[in-house]
Amino acid sequence: MTNLEKYNQAFVEALEISEDQLPGLEYQGIEQWDSVGHMGLVATLEDAFDIMMDTDDIIDFSSYEKGKEILSKSYEIEF
Repeated sequence: MTNLEKYNQAFVEALEISEDQLPGLEYQGIEQWDSVGHMGLVATLEDAFDIMMDTDDIIDFSSYEKGKEILSKSYEIEF
């Protein structure tokens, strides 16, 4: 499984959405991605990539695209 597939799967599992909803998805853009959903998503991503995200990164994680940017820059995960 590629890193992009893992990333997408984390969103699909944590937020219970379909993969076609991912592009352009933003925090609080859907009902499932509220503060509780956000922490569930972060936990799922941490498990998928075996990382521990920094608090600032969790706060800055505001969209599907921004998440990829944070994971690439701060955790050296290539997409």
